[in-house]
Amino acid sequence: MLIPVILAGGIGSRLWPASRAMLPKQFINFPGQSGSLFQATILRIEGIAALGNPIVVCNADHRFLVAEQLRQIQKQQNTILLEPVGRNTAPAVALAAMTAQQSAADPILLVLPADHVIQDQATLQKIITQGIELARAGKLVTFGIVPGSPETGYGYIEQGAAIAGTAAAQVSRFVEKPDLATAQTYVASGKYLWNSGMFMFSAARYLEELQRFAPDIYASCHGAFAALEMDNDFCRIPDAAFRQCRADSIDYAVMEHTADAVVLPLAAGWNDLGAWDALWEIQAKDPGGNVVSGDVLLQDTHNCYVQAQSRLVACVGLLDTIIVETADAVLVAHKNSVQAVKKLVAQLEQQNRPEAVSHTIVYRPWGSYQALAVGAGYQVKHIIVNPGAALSLQLHHQRAEHWTAIKGIGQVTCDDREFRLLPNESTFIPLGAKHRLSNPGTEPVEIIEVQVGNYLGEDDIVRFEDRYGRVSQTI
Repeated sequence: MLIPVILAGGIGSRLWPASRAMLPKQFINFPGQSGSLFQATILRIEGIAALGNPIVVCNADHRFLVAEQLRQIQKQQNTILLEPVGRNTAPAVALAAMTAQQSAADPILLVLPADHVIQDQATLQKIITQGIELARAGKLVTFGIVPGSPETGYGYIEQGAAIAGTAAAQVSRFVEKPDLATAQTYVASGKYLWNSGMFMFSAARYLEELQRFAPDIYASCHGAFAALEMDNDFCRIPDAAFRQCRADSIDYAVMEHTADAVVLPLAAGWNDLGAWDALWEIQAKDPGGNVVSGDVLLQDTHNCYVQAQSRLVACVGLLDTIIVETADAVLVAHKNSVQAVKKLVAQLEQQNRPEAVSHTIVYRPWGSYQALAVGAGYQVKHIIVNPGAALSLQLHHQRAEHWTAIKGIGQVTCDDREFRLLPNESTFIPLGAKHRLSNPGTEPVEIIEVQVGNYLGEDDIVRFEDRYGRVSQTI
């Protein structure tokens, strides 16, 4: 059986302000893409023979995002491993391998980062099929991207001797991101491929080589796996055990040391969307070379990427510029400087700015809310409750709430009362009342909530019942 391992951790800080800690790039529906990058990663391998259900490894804070996006693509029979802290790819795949061995005999793992674009699905599947045979023969396969230019933002793989009867070659060495002159030499030689971070091997072979070359990582992961905690539909990796694990990549921990590393060249329209200029490169352009989405007006503007999410963005006399507008932040950068966006995010984090963490739209397991207006003693939110979902039964000590329904039919609990809330109807939730809003229907329920009180923080909440296991949590 071939089991996909989807690595859905990471923040994607170079794609700020669209990508943030609570909604990283792999879960975003970027303009010009169908669904999120995470969803596309799973869907593009459908149809491969003997394909099992995916194992997803993600940050615990993103568990409900993952579950909802899997539900949207009808992929609900899967395993979701929740990392309490990031420890890079070697430990993440080790835990996935141990998990896979519980459900299949000698499974082959297909390790895929969740934040890449691959445009040629047929070619990808063809190369994966070739990789399966190599993995069954005990090889540890990586997929190297045939370079289209001398990029300095990627690591490279040097191909060694060809493997007879296949398109693969031995891995001669992995090399770090080069300077431009070195990259030009690599590409001209025809021997080097970009390092994609995609792998294939049997679970047993990977764990065998990890134990041989990084025994401390193997031991930490083995201990963490033995203490996995089930949390509803999730497998929660214990914090104390996993935090002790050394962080390392598959490349450093295993692939650079094993004698069985092989590489398959892949030319399938791959892009890791590492920064905003990558979005410009892969999307259709207007006659001026611009990529635009949203409410945008251009005058004498060329080779720009302009994304407007919440208001009109007008550009005059610009060249090679990136502009990304969201409800609470605007990025303006030269196309050649977008790698430095990560440094801006570091400044936001140092200043404890909320713009580094979340959008004005905040996702919850039951749906989402967006802050529309905030003032002294009041806050206005737009709340969306997904079909079949419900907020917890809760109360607030310091605020009352007024709800006005605008779409769908909600079910309201307010102390000892239960009633339906129809569009254009309102209700009042007094301070201290036990209340809940649920959606028993098949379309989203949307309400406008006006909070009034001396304190309006999200931690003013006491939960009594919650189907998502958050009774002891404040968010």
